[in-house]
Amino acid sequence: MLFMGVNSLPLVFLTSLFTGAVTSVQAAYQFTDLLSMRYLGSAVSKAVIIELGPVLTALVVTGRVGAAIAAEIGTMRVTEQIDALETMALNPVEYLVVPRFIGGLIMLPVLTIFANLIAILGGLGVAVSFLNITSHTFLTSVRSFFEMTDLWAGLTKSFAFGAIIAIVGCYQGFNTSGGAEGVGRSTTKAVVVASVMILISDYILASLIFGTS
Repeated sequence: MLFMGVNSLPLVFLTSLFTGAVTSVQAAYQFTDLLSMRYLGSAVSKAVIIELGPVLTALVVTGRVGAAIAAEIGTMRVTEQIDALETMALNPVEYLVVPRFIGGLIMLPVLTIFANLIAILGGLGVAVSFLNITSHTFLTSVRSFFEMTDLWAGLTKSFAFGAIIAIVGCYQGFNTSGGAEGVGRSTTKAVVVASVMILISDYILASLIFGTS
């Protein structure tokens, strides 16, 4: 949990801050001559909470944590440390996979909540500093259109993304072969496969939660 969650906070902070900022700028551009700027806060918060927060956080953590898991376990595989665990009657899955899986399930939603907050604050900062919108107008819009369904939808996605990151990283690590070159291949595969699976599962979960097909 420390490695997957706490140590990922600086990277998630920067990503979320500028995600919220650019979302605010783009939403304001889209609203020009179409909608009142008093709806900007709700547009930013909904986009962040439902989609951008969970997905971008998962992709960032995949690049940092998924690669590290695959490299660590892959190195253990090619140096026969996993075989040594089995020799000592230790189940490698229980010893190596389960802690990472539980850590992913718990910390991805926590990181997503943190990312949502920072992104909305980033959007607020841009709205106040550059778009001539008061903080009261922005935050009132956020509160007026906030729905718990949106938050639970994003957190449900983050649970699934956490599981994907841990499982793919561990799977690629356990199936590593070919020495140092094989570890590099497994690390690359872990990031690519997990990223693609995150985007696919995002669509599937969105369709199930919001009732589209």
